This record gives sequence, structure tokens and C-alpha cells, in this order.
Amino acid sequence: MIFTATSDGQFDLGDRTCPCALGKGGVVSAEAKREGDGGSPIGIWPVREILYRPDQRFSRFMGLALSHAPIQPEDGWCDAPQDPGYNRKVVLPYGASAEHLWREDRVYDVVVVLGYNDDPPVPFKGSAIFLHLARPGYTPTEGCIALGEADMEAFLARVQPGDSVRISA
Repeated sequence: MIFTATSDGQFDLGDRTCPCALGKGGVVSAEAKREGDGGSPIGIWPVREILYRPDQRFSRFMGLALSHAPIQPEDGWCDAPQDPGYNRKVVLPYGASAEHLWREDRVYDVVVVLGYNDDPPVPFKGSAIFLHLARPGYTPTEGCIALGEADMEAFLARVQPGDSVRISA
């Protein structure tokens, strides 16, 4: 199945649509995507893995057939374009710039890692394109897709190995 996020802030769950937040830079072509631009890259991105905080409520979904792993307090995601760990999960503290995955704002209680710029990562083409939880008011992300908690639960109940997420204009 291909789930679709559109530039007007809608996410297709297959049987219904729901609101979503996208990047503060809008949707951008994958060719134009750059690290730090805040854009959500247009394209179809495979669901690679689901990361989750084991101390939060989404851990109950982790009987999924998809690859999944708990987030630990020392987990991060490298966003340093010239580092060999670019666009990869890393252990903090890390010798280059890396985003913390264990966050107090709860947006990363569950993180669906999308296969954007990861096979292999191209420096400066953008990193950490995730499907994660939305902030109150669906404020824009740094380039990810964000869903409300109930809609994330619905996504997790439907997603299967081989599924993808499309970002479209």
C-alpha cells in the first residue's frame, strides 16, 4: 500500500484521510531537497523501520511484522552531511551534529523511518525524513510528515512490510 501526504496537509490512510503537518519549507522536489531547508521531498519513500520509546504508549504496537526497535536515551540521528554516519542512527554523544531521538516533547514517541536519501546517503540531500507525531496545532516540521496520535495508531494498525509513503504536491 502507498499512503499519501499532500501539500494541503492531508494524509490518506486508505479508508479515510486525516490532517498532517509537513515541512516548514513546503513540499520540494527530491532533486532540489537540501539539508536544513525544511522541505518535505516529493516522491514515494519506502517504510524502512519503526522506532519507538518503550516507556510510552506506542510500544504496544510493536508486534508488527515490520522492522522495529526501541529508542534508547543515547540514540540520535546524524544530520552532518560530511560525516560517514550521515542520515543514519548513531549513539550519542556523537562526534558530529546529530538530532536526539529521545525527546521530551513526545513527537518522537514513535518514528517511522522513511527511505529517503539512504541507499546510500548523498551528502547535503537531506536527512531524517520521518513520519512522527504532530505537535499541537499541526505546526510545520523540519521536513517530516507528522500525524496526530489517533491517526498514527491507525497508520500502525494498517502498515505492512513493503508499504511506502508518498509526498505529493
